[in-house]
Amino acid sequence: MKRIQSFSVNHDLLDKGLYTSRVDGDAVTYDIRMKQPNNPENDYLTPAAAHTIEHLFATYVRNSDRSDEIIYAGPMGCLTGFYLVVRDTVAPADVIRLVQESFAFVRDFTGEIPGSQRQECGNYRMHDLEGARTAAADLCRVLENWTPEQLKYRT
Repeated sequence: MKRIQSFSVNHDLLDKGLYTSRVDGDAVTYDIRMKQPNNPENDYLTPAAAHTIEHLFATYVRNSDRSDEIIYAGPMGCLTGFYLVVRDTVAPADVIRLVQESFAFVRDFTGEIPGSQRQECGNYRMHDLEGARTAAADLCRVLENWTPEQLKYRT
């Protein structure tokens, strides 16, 4: 089997941030790295916080002014971040703005988590709003002055 592209990124060089992961035709995948991979403090997103971020992040982007250009928003299995897949019609600067706004929404969210009822979610009891808000606040600080030039992985 061929090695997939995401396994070709040197995770020891990855910092928190936002990166262009890959381009497939008219679909662009962005790597939203919330935690440093393989960090010595074993600091990762908890499954419950990641689940809550997923619900809030997906709800926000699918209700944004770019909703027709959103293909997918979801968590990484390694619990270090999320992927956002958009159409190539969304400029990199607009992706940065959308991610900044999305995670500010998560950081500031109060109330009932969208899609958190038993009939709406396969694991509706596994949520951590405070953990999600804390992780989102950290990412907001990281991305505060992010530019399109910073979207490239370090090599």
